[in-house]
Amino acid sequence: LLSTITMTTIGALPQLCDVLRLLQEEQDQCLQELSKDRREDVSPQLPVPGCEGLWDNMSCWPSSAPGHTVEVECPRFLQMLTSRNGSLFRNCTPDGWSETFPRPDLACGVNVNDSSNERRHAYLLKLKVMYTVGYSSSLVMLLVALSILCALRRLHCTRNYIHMHLFVSFILRALSNFIKDAVLFSSDDVTYCDTHRVGCKLVMIFFQYCIMANYAWLLVEGLYLHTLLVISFFSERKCLQGFIALGWGSPAVFVASWAITRHFLEDIGCWDINANASIWWVIRGPVILSILINFILFINILRILMRKLRTQETGGNEVNQYKRLAKSTLLLIPLFGVHYIVFAFSPEDAMEVQLFFELALGSFQGLVVAILYCFLNGEVQLEVQKKWRQWNLQGFPLRPVALSLSFSNGTSGPTHGTKGSPSEQSRGICRASII
Repeated sequence: LLSTITMTTIGALPQLCDVLRLLQEEQDQCLQELSKDRREDVSPQLPVPGCEGLWDNMSCWPSSAPGHTVEVECPRFLQMLTSRNGSLFRNCTPDGWSETFPRPDLACGVNVNDSSNERRHAYLLKLKVMYTVGYSSSLVMLLVALSILCALRRLHCTRNYIHMHLFVSFILRALSNFIKDAVLFSSDDVTYCDTHRVGCKLVMIFFQYCIMANYAWLLVEGLYLHTLLVISFFSERKCLQGFIALGWGSPAVFVASWAITRHFLEDIGCWDINANASIWWVIRGPVILSILINFILFINILRILMRKLRTQETGGNEVNQYKRLAKSTLLLIPLFGVHYIVFAFSPEDAMEVQLFFELALGSFQGLVVAILYCFLNGEVQLEVQKKWRQWNLQGFPLRPVALSLSFSNGTSGPTHGTKGSPSEQSRGICRASII
């Protein structure tokens, strides 16, 4: 799309590269046919007066005798733009070809006086600015959040490892959008388009993979939370390995299938336009399925939490810990899934609204994730404060040792409650409280 823009471009409008390529193909075919006709008509007799075949930079007109009216279909590039069939005419007169009638814009459904295209272009430019700002801010905040979680070793546990993978998926999604825009909208020169056609398709494959991986890791967040509430004891290491295979492996399978299918059945342009709906469902279907699974988990998680509160089968502190654990994930599931399902079956008239949700608002999703899973995370805030105080103490080595000991005892006691190894304390922190 200006994209999709994103997943399907501007109401499936073709890129200028596709139009120029189609025009070049039409011109080559026309000139070959006209050259063939001239060779076949060569004779020692005097040439018969008439109109020679003509390529007028839009349509191919075959040779004709005077007094005849020649009819040709609307140029294919106009049919691509308007999805409308029509005919153009020229009269062959003793003085040569007449002007084309009716005007191509009227016969082929292109309204040159229609200002809606200009308004739409201005709207898309505003969207481009918005999602550029959104992805840029998300990228910066995600990199900061990822650095914090990686640096604080006490927070290294399965839950935060999943958060890290989710951050990486959002980072890749933002980068893939910037790369795609740089490739698709850097130039409309025909030579450029032909030269970078393979590279452009690879960029679109990478872009679609990042989109799918992002939704896959949102599914992993829901699955992990559901597993914590339903299963009392399980191997978190094996669980994490399975989640990594699901989050990064399953999108690769579907995107590879989509690329192979497009290569053999719809190898058109840069693969940025998904005109064949059945092929597009190879990617759209798994994404919608993952969102639906997350919604089912969402409902069941709410049911389990309500049951625990009613029956009081667990202690108050544990219930509060589960509530904190669920807060961010339960927010993200509907927040990041509703619009995709709604617009997956929406008519073309809703394209501008879809682009607004998919691009303008969707670009800030990474920022929201970084805030929820890192900057508002109570344990992350506590660890950052402890590190900051330790750095301040190291900056003043002449301070009394008692002050350092007092600080150490004051922070470790109420925070952890019981003594144990750092790894055990870390696992307890991660499992008990996430937000």
